[in-house]
Amino acid sequence: SSRIVPRATLATAPNSAKDMQKTLIPSLEGFLKRVDENNTNLGELPTLTPFVVAGKTVGQLKPKFVEHLAQYPDVFSISGPTGPQGRVSLAAKLDGGSVEARTEAVGKVLAALKDKGVITGWRDELYPVTQSFYDQPVLLVERAAATHFGIKAYGIHVNGYVVDGEGRYSLWVARRSKTKPNWPGKLDHIAAGGQPHGLSPRDNVVKECEEEASIPPDLAATAQPVGAISYMTVSATGLKPDVIFCYDIRLPADFVPKPLDGEVEEFQLWPVEKVAHTVAHTTEFKTNCNLVITDFLIRHGFITPEQPGYLTLLARLRAGDCS
Repeated sequence: SSRIVPRATLATAPNSAKDMQKTLIPSLEGFLKRVDENNTNLGELPTLTPFVVAGKTVGQLKPKFVEHLAQYPDVFSISGPTGPQGRVSLAAKLDGGSVEARTEAVGKVLAALKDKGVITGWRDELYPVTQSFYDQPVLLVERAAATHFGIKAYGIHVNGYVVDGEGRYSLWVARRSKTKPNWPGKLDHIAAGGQPHGLSPRDNVVKECEEEASIPPDLAATAQPVGAISYMTVSATGLKPDVIFCYDIRLPADFVPKPLDGEVEEFQLWPVEKVAHTVAHTTEFKTNCNLVITDFLIRHGFITPEQPGYLTLLARLRAGDCS
C-alpha cells in the first residue's frame, strides 16, 4: 500500500522487470504518436529564412520575426526574399567583429523587442548560437529568443529511478508548478533544464538535481550519461531544433525528493508500468519528456525488438539534427 510522505507520494511497486518486458505495453503505436507530437508543422520549413553569422547558418526565422529585425538595420542585415532564398545576417561591422560585440548589440535589440511584447518569458539566461554543440558560439542570445531565431538548443533530462530487491522498477515523476509559464501542471522528470552557456552538461545535472529535487550534489554526481534524443518542431514562435542529453540516476529506496525552487509542485514514485501507460495513452507528460522516458524504457528492456515498430521508434527518437 502507498504511504504518504511530505510533498511526495510513494506508490506500489510494479511486477518484476523480467515479467514487465512481456506485459508493459503490447503496442508501440502510442509511443510513436508521442514522438510525432515533438516533430510538428515541418511543412512550414520552406517559409523560414536562414540566419547566417560569420558565414555559418546557425538558425532559421519565421517571416514575422524577420520583419521585426528589419527595424534595426544597424544590427541586422536582411537580403533577398523571405524564405530559403533570403538571409538574415548581422550588419557588416558586427559580422566581422567579436562575439562580445555581437552579443551586446543583439542583446539590446532583444531587450527592445521584449519591451514591445514580441519576446515573452524572459529568463536572463544566455544560450550559445552554434551549428553544433562542440562549436564555439558565434554569439550568445537570451534563452527566450532562441526559438525566434530557430537556433539549436540543448538541455538535460534526468530519469530518477528506484529498483527494489526483486528487480521491480519505479520512476520518480514531478508535477510542474501550475504557475510556470510553460507547460504548467504537466508531468515531468525528477530534474531537467536547458543547457546554458558556460556550464558543462554534468555540472548542469548536479545544479538542476539540487534546485528542483533537493538531491545532494554527491548523490546527483552518480547520474550516468546514457545518450541523447533530438526533435524538430515549428511552433507559433519559431523553429525548435532541440537536443536533450539523457541521464539515469538510480536512487536509494529511502530517498525522497523535495521541491526546492518552486518549479515543481510535488513528486510521486510511480511503478514503471504506470509511467509507460501514461506516456503511451495520454499527453500528461511535458511533450519532450515522452521521448526521454521512451528511450529509458528501450534501454532497460521494457520495450523490446519483438514488438513491431521497435526499430522505427528507436530511429525516430533522434529525428532532429543530433549534433
